[in-house]
Amino acid sequence: MIVEFRTYRLKPGSVATVEERFGQALPARAKLSPLAAFWHTEVGPLNRIIHVWPYDSFEERTRVRSQKIEGWPPNIREFVEEQQSEIFVPAPFSPKLEPRRLGGLYEIRIYTLAPGAIPAIIERWSTAIDARQKYSPLAFAGHSELGGLNRWCHIWAYKDAAERFAVREKARADGVWPPKGGQPGQTLIQENMLVVPATFSPLR
Repeated sequence: MIVEFRTYRLKPGSVATVEERFGQALPARAKLSPLAAFWHTEVGPLNRIIHVWPYDSFEERTRVRSQKIEGWPPNIREFVEEQQSEIFVPAPFSPKLEPRRLGGLYEIRIYTLAPGAIPAIIERWSTAIDARQKYSPLAFAGHSELGGLNRWCHIWAYKDAAERFAVREKARADGVWPPKGGQPGQTLIQENMLVVPATFSPLR
């Protein structure tokens, strides 16, 4: 499986309109392949929407995206200032991307790692992820395949920002998280954003 993250930077003040138009157009597109999630940023780089599309393979992505769909893409071009696409491969322990309610706030954390560091981080996380998920659920974890390389994406669900702070502090204090081990200097850049699901997002 591959997962495409499409991030659009919008004109200030247009997020609500874009979400509405996207939601109206989505049923036609969803007949070909499902949307996994749709978020807009609340903290971090503002005026972004992120829509997440899983595919069985690159071939399926090509087949689906090559088809003409009446009413798709949504009529949002006037608001879009920049578009970015990245494709990630889920880690073996990443939960299945399916419709479910996990929380009202999601944190997307992306780490740019030194070349060759991805296999080691997957191995270390696999030994600790079950204990960490007792504090709050993991929505997705995986590494980039196309777009920015050597990027490790993990997405966590929380009820709200207060729960996020409490959970992260508790997991750290209990010695559960972050995973132990790892070589110093393997993590080059750390980024995060807090995002809110749209009303039509399957992952909420």
